[in-house]
Amino acid sequence: MYKKILVAVDDSELGEQVFQTALDLAQHYQARMMLIHVLSPTHESYPDPIFTTPLASGVYVGLHEEVMRAYAEQWENFEQKGLDMLRNLTQIATEKGVPTEFTQALGDAGRAICDLAKDWESDLIVLGRRGLKGLSEFFLGSVSNYVLHNAHCCVLTVQRRRD
Repeated sequence: MYKKILVAVDDSELGEQVFQTALDLAQHYQARMMLIHVLSPTHESYPDPIFTTPLASGVYVGLHEEVMRAYAEQWENFEQKGLDMLRNLTQIATEKGVPTEFTQALGDAGRAICDLAKDWESDLIVLGRRGLKGLSEFFLGSVSNYVLHNAHCCVLTVQRRRD
């Protein structure tokens, strides 16, 4: 039934649940998996570019250069953390007999997931749902809602467990 499963993961507890759910499905259906992690400005670990522009007077040029170096280092660490997570999850899936690839994208998570699902010809997308409502959903957006309404294939949302 499902041969190509696209799995949207992050480094949260919900991301682990999403991965495990997708891995179980991939094993059951003998499917391939593609893992995607999107570096999005709405992520809490996204490097903060505040104070990265020099003052108009140019008085603090040295400080500006130091801030830019620090931001570049933050960005590199943020990007590397995502790649390390993807490599680790790929290794776990591969060891369980599931052919797995990964990619990391930058930008709007919903669009990136839908675009990759179409390009890779996914049969199923598995992603998490944080359960945002009201103003939180309005201001932060809902990746799962976007994907549910724009994906070309089936979508499985994994609800965040509440204690």
